[in-house]
Amino acid sequence: MKLSDLTLLDVKKRLSNEGIFFNIGFSTVCLKSTLPNVAENLHAFYAFNELAENSDFVDFTITLDCHWLRRWYKSQANFSFDGHYPFKPLPQDQAFAMFEWSFNWVIAHHSHQYLVIHSAVLEKNGKALIFPGTPGSGKSTLCAALTGRGWRLLSDEMALVSRATGLLQPIPRPISLKNESISIINEYVPEFIIGEPVHDTAKGSVAHVRVPESSVQATNDLVYPSAVIFPKYKKGADTQLTEITKGVGFMKTAENSFNYNVLGEQGFETLGELADRCNFYEFEYQSLDEAVALFDEMVSS
Repeated sequence: MKLSDLTLLDVKKRLSNEGIFFNIGFSTVCLKSTLPNVAENLHAFYAFNELAENSDFVDFTITLDCHWLRRWYKSQANFSFDGHYPFKPLPQDQAFAMFEWSFNWVIAHHSHQYLVIHSAVLEKNGKALIFPGTPGSGKSTLCAALTGRGWRLLSDEMALVSRATGLLQPIPRPISLKNESISIINEYVPEFIIGEPVHDTAKGSVAHVRVPESSVQATNDLVYPSAVIFPKYKKGADTQLTEITKGVGFMKTAENSFNYNVLGEQGFETLGELADRCNFYEFEYQSLDEAVALFDEMVSS
């Protein structure tokens, strides 16, 4: 049973009471909230995720709610994880964005069975590409463009590299677009379902893209990484892919990992195995069409 099998009223009732138990990637989440913003966006953007009915085990218990003192005046959303409040409240219209950002933190800090790299991950023809990204690199824009052109989305936010096998664990969730990227992708992939932008966040204007059902259904299809590509969007730039040494690629990837230092020797070994398997590149672009064509050709052979 999928979340889309519930009506919006059912979602609101469950969130307000026992919570909704559903699967995101490898994890089972229990989410509780009385905020309409959360219910509406969960129903829209996690429509294809499987419900975990009467689950005996939950990986992450999350609550998004409004503090009773701020319920009517300047309402705020408050995130809690297993009863702890790691972040300051945000305006209530940012509640769903807060869930997405905070869930990134939950995964990054509580999933040490994986080397966790801040990156988009996409796959086509059995070949997965990792796109580490810093703010302003165009990672999410490129990720959305590739997804809209038939690539399978494993994640917009993080590569989960199994320490045991080296395989990538998919965790497909809504793609987060910011500022100018929202209109760019809305025009580039008009069939995408994109939420109403939320303005004046710490990251500017933010909107989310619903993941294609095919990507969610392939959550259990693990794949080895084929290449690590460091993207950089630059106005007026020619499309250029430049191979870099494995040593430089190793260090740049480590810098983009959330838990490389936490894992110590195990992190070094996991990243070393990834470096043995993958080539590393720097990628500069402006044209999405040229970028998509280049990566289609890369995975065609």
